Amino acid sequence: MGKTRIIQKSEEELLKEKEKIESAVKKEIKKPVYKKEFGKIYISSSYNNTIITLTDERGNVLSWVSAGSIGFKGTKKATPFAASKVAEAIALAVKKIGIDKISVFVKGIGSGRDSALRSLVNQGLNIISIKDITPIPHNGCRPPKVRRV
Repeated sequence: MGKTRIIQKSEEELLKEKEKIESAVKKEIKKPVYKKEFGKIYISSSYNNTIITLTDERGNVLSWVSAGSIGFKGTKKATPFAASKVAEAIALAVKKIGIDKISVFVKGIGSGRDSALRSLVNQGLNIISIKDITPIPHNGCRPPKVRRV
């Protein structure tokens, strides 16, 4: 067992990383026309990617960020670390718009769904409810008829 070495990032590297996340948040974020108290965040986590969408209370998309849009490529897009970075980017968009209360809807079976939710909570967002909307098949579709030879 050797010594464990902890890599410490300098301030310049941390600033570059923060700028990278901020550039992922679109420059022109749509402002809601009416109330901006409530918002909905949809976390869609698959085996290949994590996509987080911010909508207003009516369901109109205000902003969205995915692991691929931040700069992750290949299998790294499906990691929990990438999902947490995506959640940080969407939290910046929420704060920029000025939404107070948020409902979170989680969909999918990927590894990034839990870490994305945790990092949303760590960003200091006022989360009202968390709901799992993963589609679950109940009995499936009708099987084909028996083949006659």
